[in-house]
Amino acid sequence: MQSNAALEYDYSVAKLFTFTTILFGIIGMLVGTLIAAQLAFPELNYLIGEYGTFSRLRPLHTDVVIYGFMLSGIWATFYYVGQRVLKVSMAESKFLMFMGKFHFYLYFVGALIAVITLLLGITQSKEYAEFEWPIDIVVVLIWVSWGISLFGLIGIRREKSLYISLWYYIAAFLGVAMLYLFNNMAVPTYFVSGGIGSVLHSVSMYSGTNDALVQWWFGHNAVGFVFTVAIIAQIYYFLPKESGQAVYSYKLSLLSFWGLMFVYLWAGSHHLIWSTVPDWMQTMGSIFSVVLILPSWGSAINMLLTMKGEWNQLTENPLIKLMVLASTFYMLSTIEGPIQSIKSVNAIAHFTDWIPGHVHDGVLGWVGFMTMAALYHMAPRIFKREIYSKKLIDVQFWIQTTGIVLYFTSMWIAGITQGMMWRAVDEYGNLMYSFIDTVAILHPYYTIRTVSAVLYFTGFLIFAYNMVKTMTVSKEISQEPTNRTPMAA
Repeated sequence: MQSNAALEYDYSVAKLFTFTTILFGIIGMLVGTLIAAQLAFPELNYLIGEYGTFSRLRPLHTDVVIYGFMLSGIWATFYYVGQRVLKVSMAESKFLMFMGKFHFYLYFVGALIAVITLLLGITQSKEYAEFEWPIDIVVVLIWVSWGISLFGLIGIRREKSLYISLWYYIAAFLGVAMLYLFNNMAVPTYFVSGGIGSVLHSVSMYSGTNDALVQWWFGHNAVGFVFTVAIIAQIYYFLPKESGQAVYSYKLSLLSFWGLMFVYLWAGSHHLIWSTVPDWMQTMGSIFSVVLILPSWGSAINMLLTMKGEWNQLTENPLIKLMVLASTFYMLSTIEGPIQSIKSVNAIAHFTDWIPGHVHDGVLGWVGFMTMAALYHMAPRIFKREIYSKKLIDVQFWIQTTGIVLYFTSMWIAGITQGMMWRAVDEYGNLMYSFIDTVAILHPYYTIRTVSAVLYFTGFLIFAYNMVKTMTVSKEISQEPTNRTPMAA
């Protein structure tokens, strides 16, 4: 074992996942921009036959963004943060180094197979769980390999205490492992039907409302344990590190952690309000969703109070600006979701564009900004070069912020308009509007959403360019920065 003073962290796996974060971010957001345009301009559905239709591309967009961009960012930061808070280098264990690289290459091959099968229309047709059973097995192997790296590093650590970020990474691992296994229990039909049909096809082991409940137990907690806890793990490390400020309250971080663990798991049935699932389950989903405000805002407020007395850093450091606005969007998203889960509000909101408006508050503002800020912070430390351009980060920030605001405001208006038109009746109790009437009146808002998607994607391309230039031609640094990330003007 190396002495603590001579310890040099090995970032080879973190670098690999940094590359895929950028790659899958570009692919996922490009497809998202195209399908946003298809809603405003339907003729774009027919550019490349069946492979370019909204119905074929939409699962590709969601899965590439979630399991490509987000997960790659989570793993890039884990392989960076894990070593540093545990005071151990992956290079000290040949086994862990092998497992880290095995994790990456198995993941990359699995991701490529997933992209191809989704484009071919091979899917279970379950939200966030589209992959058919052979890919599910690969996903399990990928997840187990991460678990070995995660607990292996903890097992050889020098730092006795586990920093709060590690608690959240562990929660992400355990939560998704349990949820994914139960939701994807399926019967391959080829093997139980005498060889009839496709070997890739399967049917869920659950049926009817049971299938719906298990699916949304998983679906909402995919949001909880990928979009949420793993991103909180990042901000609890990167915001204090970048700002030089101690976390405002470690006790509040633990309180919020356990609150999220106990409450988040039972909020999924709010996706099934006004459906055929038992009424008590719908009510339980609503109640737990409202209670979820407390631990969610606990984390966000803890982060904002970490900057107490240092708000001048917002004007001086664009990475602080990204992270503080990420926390703000997290607060917005985690008050909006519970409001939509109230039964009377859900009667208007359900099936409308207000729902994707809510989702993208979190994905674009919270996850997107935090992931990009984390990679910016990591880049000089793993590539030994300063950030290529501070001005480009500022330009990216304002372009993407404008895009996010346009996105969620247009979708709020569109969604509430839809909900009210669908419910409107005349004096005889007949519906006043046909479905196509609502589609026609929403065209301006779909156009605005397309513009917002173009803006956010443009900002991400600026981020990717800045990162590539940082890796390749930016000024080399001889000493690792302590706090604030060095960047050229």
